[in-house]
Amino acid sequence: MLRVKRDGPVATIVLDNPGMRNAITADMWRRFPFLLTELAADDDVLVLVVRGASGNFSAGADIADLARILHDPATGRRDGGDVTAAEEALATFPKPTVAAIEGYCVGGGWQIAGACDIRLASGTAVVGITPANLGIVYPLSGIRRLVGLVGPAAAKYLLFSAELLTADDASRLGLLTSVEPVETFETAVSALAGRLASRSQFSARAHKDLIDAIADGATDVAERSAYWQHEMEVGPDAEIGVGAFLAKAEPAFTWRRPVEE
Repeated sequence: MLRVKRDGPVATIVLDNPGMRNAITADMWRRFPFLLTELAADDDVLVLVVRGASGNFSAGADIADLARILHDPATGRRDGGDVTAAEEALATFPKPTVAAIEGYCVGGGWQIAGACDIRLASGTAVVGITPANLGIVYPLSGIRRLVGLVGPAAAKYLLFSAELLTADDASRLGLLTSVEPVETFETAVSALAGRLASRSQFSARAHKDLIDAIADGATDVAERSAYWQHEMEVGPDAEIGVGAFLAKAEPAFTWRRPVEE
């Protein structure tokens, strides 16, 4: 199942299938977009953490469900289906997202982690992108995101070899944002989520939108920037932040989301 835990402004989606190292079943893939829609609309949630239960992130898609999971009824092809729908829902989630990775993070599990904004890993993490072990083609959405993160040469190596990487090797290739010692991992996840929640959510939302638009090669980046500049002028956070800085105080930001959402 997918479980949701809440701790103040931080919500955590837990991949909970520990008997299979949190392999993601068809029902779990299909549940992701609905959960993300609910959490995006909840103004009390400022940051989302995604992690696995019992010491592993996820060993990937449940192989027994693979044909169903990858099938796209709109095209009739096996080019992503529920996997891509879940991945894209997470990638477009409007608030900051953190993948807290420990143990196995493989295949479809990596697609979930790769769709998060930040990937914080424990020294126990083992990362692999393994369609070559199964003779299948990785979903195009996952390939695009992988190339964007590590570049074409490293993406080819990872997809051709299906090698399982240590946390340090995965970090060197650009798959992980940072690696924490096992003994401080939980503290680091909590501290990062809390720090993100304390910052201006307006600033985070604007920068996430603009960075993703630039990375996707969008043609309306200038228009998006103008929109966010206008929101900055009429919204509360810039005045709050500058005032707190000048007063040498901690800012208490109040912006939550655009009215049109």
